[in-house]
Amino acid sequence: MRRTDRLFDLIQILRDGRLHRAGEMAERLGVSVRTIWRDMAALMASGLPVEGERGVGYILRAPITLPPMILTGAELDALRAGVRMVAEGPDPALARAARVLATKIASVTPAPPEADSDDLFVFTGKETNRAAAHVPLLRRAIRSRQRLTITYIDPEGRESHRDIRPLALDLTGRVWTLGAWCEHRSGFRSFRVDRIMAIGETDETFSDRPGQTLADYRAHLAGER
Repeated sequence: MRRTDRLFDLIQILRDGRLHRAGEMAERLGVSVRTIWRDMAALMASGLPVEGERGVGYILRAPITLPPMILTGAELDALRAGVRMVAEGPDPALARAARVLATKIASVTPAPPEADSDDLFVFTGKETNRAAAHVPLLRRAIRSRQRLTITYIDPEGRESHRDIRPLALDLTGRVWTLGAWCEHRSGFRSFRVDRIMAIGETDETFSDRPGQTLADYRAHLAGER
């Protein structure tokens, strides 16, 4: 039996919420007790809510039914953060889909002890709240290749007005970033969406030009790292 299959079977055994001894699980899976010890250590290190120790037994303290996907605490936080932000955003279709997804996630993963029935897992921040109003328009402009004008405040508080070709939206932590070709600077720029004060739509569209495409933008970012 491959280790991946064995870990999956161990999760299935533990899903009943009862205490299981290593010897019992070893007999069921046809492996040694030492192998079970190593496998349980791996499951616990992955973030699965398992408690126990050698000679006592192991128990799954909270139900989780996303096998064979085992998410760490940090990965669950990232998933919850994204769902929460979209569910509270201004795009109605995405907000509805996010709330349905949140219900599904809540039914198969252990929610934080402090969460109430309407908690979509994590708090939002001022950055996501400020950016939220712009995200649907920017997403639409990227899809339709629509030129935009933006009013932007840089980290030093200086205001500027830019004509841009929007190429990509990225989310890192709580911060939305817009990747674009800036006509004023004749180069790629990354704009924090929460620092965009206003967006003006135009009737102009743009087409790919050598050196100014999304692939070129990604390569530009990779070169900066």
